[in-house]
Amino acid sequence: MKRRSKVKFTQIHVSVPVRLLEDFDETIGFHHSRSKKISQLMKYHLENDGMMIGDATSRQLMAALTARDDVDDTMKTLLLQILAK
Repeated sequence: MKRRSKVKFTQIHVSVPVRLLEDFDETIGFHHSRSKKISQLMKYHLENDGMMIGDATSRQLMAALTARDDVDDTMKTLLLQILAK
């Protein structure tokens, strides 16, 4: 029998506006874990020094786009030309 991960979990209690929670639940879908998604968001926040997409400059966003695998070569070329200015 395989051993499960030894990651320990804890429960927390947070207060959020009802409508915010309803909207959040609609975006994650019925078969997904709210706890898992919140954990992913917390991890992302910590890994990115708390910076949110809305806080990034246009230049930072364009640089991030050029690093993605799903951006085609034409778009990468255009982004790199803009970043070079």
